[in-house]
Amino acid sequence: MALPDTPADRHAAVAGGFGRLVEHASDWSAPSPVPGWTARDVVGHLVGWFRAFLAAGGVDLPPGPSVADDPDGAWRHQAAAVQELLVERGEASFTHPFAGTHRLADAVDRFYTADVFMHSWDLARATGQDHGLDEDFAAQVLEGMQLIEGMLRESGQYGPAVTVADDAPVVDRLMGFIGRDPAWRPAVGRAS
Repeated sequence: MALPDTPADRHAAVAGGFGRLVEHASDWSAPSPVPGWTARDVVGHLVGWFRAFLAAGGVDLPPGPSVADDPDGAWRHQAAAVQELLVERGEASFTHPFAGTHRLADAVDRFYTADVFMHSWDLARATGQDHGLDEDFAAQVLEGMQLIEGMLRESGQYGPAVTVADDAPVVDRLMGFIGRDPAWRPAVGRAS
């Protein structure tokens, strides 16, 4: 099923998909495909970095539950707060000291919704769920990232690309591009 075209509707769909993964997660200490991160860390990353990103541009989200205490509640609060921001202030101008000036809805879409989309794969793998990611949107994200690959690699936010077959599903190619091994699975019989 294709994702909606508008930033607010796309965020609602992507955040909702991530929320379903959060809701059905049972082991928050499970390792994720991001080295050194657990399933809880994936949620913590999305809640933490985006609040700081918005604050750097003068936009504050209301505080919510702690990811350490309530990852599900923290995610639901964040998703609702971002959705409200998109609906009420999406047309406003937003200037970030490093990312430049954008319409707020476009900044959320480009920097955050795409990140939630990619980290949905991480959380799904960590928790043994189907990622359910839209192939068309994955192709759009991959194409956009390939155009700025040098900058992305230099930022240190993405590891070296993992080689993936050219005819692999586009979600696998996107994950390989950002440094994930599409074949990653949690170790069987790991210590609790």
